[in-house]
Amino acid sequence: MKPTQKAVQYFSDEQLQRSRALSATEKMRFLDQYRQLHAQQSSIRKSKLISLKVPEDLLETFQQHCALKGVKYQTQIKQLMRDYLHNQDKTER
Repeated sequence: MKPTQKAVQYFSDEQLQRSRALSATEKMRFLDQYRQLHAQQSSIRKSKLISLKVPEDLLETFQQHCALKGVKYQTQIKQLMRDYLHNQDKTER
């Protein structure tokens, strides 16, 4: 399993000065909002590993097409799934 790397956040001197000026209540409110936002984002980003049988020629052609467009083929598959669901929503209305 690949280790997870987290981005490092750098703050300007001005940002640090503003954060030092916050009251304890403001700091707690900020931390609570940050936790809520982070929880929402992490639940959206969870992925499920699936196994899918696809004819080799179809997969190879799709991969080549995506490479020419500079798009990762798995990302394009997910986009096709989103587009399909979005179009289904439109036709059901």
